Amino acid sequence: MLQVKNVSFSYRRGKKEVLHDFSLSLGKGGVYGLLGRNGAGKSTLLYLMSGLLIPKKGEVIYHNVNVRLRQPVTLRDMFLVPEEFDLPPISLLSYVELNSPFYPRFSKEDMVKYLHYFEMDQDVNLGALSMGQKKKVFMSFALATNTSLLIMDEPTNGLDIPGKSQFRKFIASGMTDDKTIIISTHQVRDIDRILDHVLIMDNSQVLLDESIGDICNKLLFVESDNRNLANNALFTLPSVQGNYLLLPNTDGEESEINLELLFGATLAEPEKIKRMFHYNENKQ
Repeated sequence: MLQVKNVSFSYRRGKKEVLHDFSLSLGKGGVYGLLGRNGAGKSTLLYLMSGLLIPKKGEVIYHNVNVRLRQPVTLRDMFLVPEEFDLPPISLLSYVELNSPFYPRFSKEDMVKYLHYFEMDQDVNLGALSMGQKKKVFMSFALATNTSLLIMDEPTNGLDIPGKSQFRKFIASGMTDDKTIIISTHQVRDIDRILDHVLIMDNSQVLLDESIGDICNKLLFVESDNRNLANNALFTLPSVQGNYLLLPNTDGEESEINLELLFGATLAEPEKIKRMFHYNENKQ
C-alpha cells in the first residue's frame, strides 16, 4: 500500500541527513507501531509519508502515486495527526462543516461514537478546550474521515491516565480490514495491546519489521528472578520481581509482548534479533 524507496532527507543543506537511503514497505490493514530513539527520524518519516516534506532523494509511493505530487486522490485518503497542533476557536460542528467535505468517506455518526469513547460530545467550542481535550476531538475527527491510512505521532502525549485507556478502546473500535494506522510513540505501554505489527528503526535502517504474532512465536517475554534463565536471555531489564527477560521461544509458549523489552533488545543486540527472524540481505 505504501512504499518508502531509498529516501534521504535533511532539514538544511549541508547538515547531517536525518534519513539516508531509507526504505520501508507497509501492507494494507492493521495497526503499526513505529519505534525508535529520539532523533531517529520517526516524525520526519511520518511527514514524508504524508507528503508534507519532500525527500532530497528517493520517493514515497502511496497506492502507486508519488505523495510529493499532493494529488487530491492521495490527500483525501490519508490523514496525519501530528504531535503538536492547534485548532481554530470555533465550534466543533463548524469545524466539521468546513473540513469534512475534503474526505468523501467522513461519517459524523462515527465521529460521535469516537467522541463518546473519550466521554466527550460534539457540542463543544474548540477554543475552550484543554490540549488533551483538543487531542481527543481531533483524533475522533481523524478516525471518522475513514481514510485508508491514518498516521499518528505521539497520540497519547497530553492524555491523562483514563484518556490513555480510552485511546486503546478508541483505536480498536475504529479498525477495519481496509484501514491502516501508523502510531509513532515513546509511550510504548500505551499501545502494546493494540498493535498488529512492530517497526523499529535506527540509523536509517529498519531493525525489526514483524507482526506481533511472529514476534511472540519466536520470542518469549517473561518476568523472573531465576539466574539460569537470565544467563540464557537475549536481553534483560530490571523489574520489581527480578528481571524482565527476552528468551528464544523454543517450546512454542504463549506470552504477552513487552515492547519496552523488545525495543531495548533490538537496539542493543540487532544482529541477534535479526538472526531470530532469519533476516538476510533480501529482507529489509
